[in-house]
Amino acid sequence: MTSYRARFDATVTFTNGGGLQAQGFMVDVAAANPNEAEVGELFLDSLGLLMAGEVTLENLEIVEAPHKGTRGGPATQDTNEGSPQYVELNHVIRDGMVTLPNLPGPELATHLTREASREIYAEGTEFEIGRISMVANTGTYLDSPNHRYPDGHDLTGFPLERLVDLPAIVIRVQDSGKLGVDAKALATYDVRGKAVLLHTGDDARFGTPQYVEDAHFLTRDGAEFLIRNGAALVGIDAANIDDMTDGTRPAHTLLLAAGLPIVEHLTSLAQLPPTGATFTATPPRIAGLATFPVRAFARIG
Repeated sequence: MTSYRARFDATVTFTNGGGLQAQGFMVDVAAANPNEAEVGELFLDSLGLLMAGEVTLENLEIVEAPHKGTRGGPATQDTNEGSPQYVELNHVIRDGMVTLPNLPGPELATHLTREASREIYAEGTEFEIGRISMVANTGTYLDSPNHRYPDGHDLTGFPLERLVDLPAIVIRVQDSGKLGVDAKALATYDVRGKAVLLHTGDDARFGTPQYVEDAHFLTRDGAEFLIRNGAALVGIDAANIDDMTDGTRPAHTLLLAAGLPIVEHLTSLAQLPPTGATFTATPPRIAGLATFPVRAFARIG
């Protein structure tokens, strides 16, 4: 479903004197044709302004853009009551696909062909058995602590409640003007117990050489903020949760030490509301393996 945001300049006068001006401010709106009074109320609600008097808007325009979660605005996308919507958030694994330029793509083959199976089974009965060879960091995948720490638990160490139906919060940073998602960018969000999904928009470049160029990432103090405030899982639709030019990998180091699952190479986060969805990402229970592709998806409604 299409979502909209209003962009405008505003002037506010306060009943106890003084005023406030804003340029290029944006708020979430429920439809493509809100009136100025509705947008003005959303502007005041979003800032929590008290004793506000007259609000004057100029240069008002409505743009198609994913909601960011304006206070007082539409909290979730409209869905049919009793009919949940499911959104795929993972890249499809295909033969030879490129996840990262320095990693080999998966190789799909046939272990048992249908023709060969006819010699094994009764007349009219046939099967095919496929075979795949790939590195564990293929497509959209989940990292366990063992990915970073030799004594950390592997994929079998996460109970289902750590990976299934987590309340999701989508933090949109694609127009922030900087690549690092730091504590300041996260400070206004309640992340406790949430799957924190960083929507950077980098997934539009997935599978191309540009995917790893100027890629968004979570900073050290951003990771510290999420741990300190009780996030349950962290995901990103970019090439890495860390700055790929920094070999110390602080986000991996801190998040995995704290036992937080990391999901990298997500996609389609623009289809999710800022809050109100649940997030699931489950890999197979493979002993001794630290990372593996997941079918990541969201449930809305």
